[in-house]
Amino acid sequence: MLRQYLLPTLNNNEYMVLPESIGWYCDEPEHQVDRKVGTLNNFSIHFIISGSGYVEIDGKQFSLKRGDAFLYFPMQEQRYYSSHQDPWNIRWVHFYGSVLHPFLSEKGFYRHSLWNIQQMKPLEEAHEQLLLEAEENSFLHLSRLSTLTYTFLMEFMTNVVPRTSDRKQELDNRIHGLLPLMQSKACEPFELDYWAEQTGVSTYYFCRLFKRATQMTPMEFITLCRLQLSKQWLIDHKEMTIKEIALKAGYPSISYFNKRFLKHEGMTPTNYRELYPFKSQK
Repeated sequence: MLRQYLLPTLNNNEYMVLPESIGWYCDEPEHQVDRKVGTLNNFSIHFIISGSGYVEIDGKQFSLKRGDAFLYFPMQEQRYYSSHQDPWNIRWVHFYGSVLHPFLSEKGFYRHSLWNIQQMKPLEEAHEQLLLEAEENSFLHLSRLSTLTYTFLMEFMTNVVPRTSDRKQELDNRIHGLLPLMQSKACEPFELDYWAEQTGVSTYYFCRLFKRATQMTPMEFITLCRLQLSKQWLIDHKEMTIKEIALKAGYPSISYFNKRFLKHEGMTPTNYRELYPFKSQK
């Protein structure tokens, strides 16, 4: 099955990003692409929903499965193909924009071609919305088309990690798997030994793994979780004092709580509460 929509390339447009094509292949064992260097002048993201296939980089073959993705910059050589025994369901977006090269390069996306998606559903939904917009309206609503393409790109950028060796990937997955539990226990006393034990590594290695997987230290993550909760309590529980919220958030010292809050939010908890004189509506 092939579902795709092709759009004209609009030069000298005012948008950060626009799509050139959106689509997917499913149950097509003969699907194969072989483009020489300098052939295609746009970016492309492909991600695997199911099945398996292969991509070749510098003459080396890499096996791909659900959750894997690959990103091409303009003019790169492209060679990828489906498995005959287990044909892939692969989705893609080809896109372009004058500021994309420095934007993606600054974020480090030029360093890797292969990626692993942490959460598939948001990326699938963003892709489906973009494809439906193209099918229904072509390029008649460019602002919406650009917005949906940007949404897809942001879902990709914030939801992938470089694909590493199986061992490294396994350890990264352990860290990401711990995050919801760490978030739920963020206001309890933070015990590094306990979380390292859950991962099965030393405390030193846990900190290294956590930094690699999340781009922050374990304590930075805990702090963000605590501040997110305290902000909600400041608005929803006017009857609670700042000291009570500090204690509930895991800060016995109100001065330290104020210091952390000021550093991250640019104002004190009291000033933040004053911005919302009424309880938030849910």
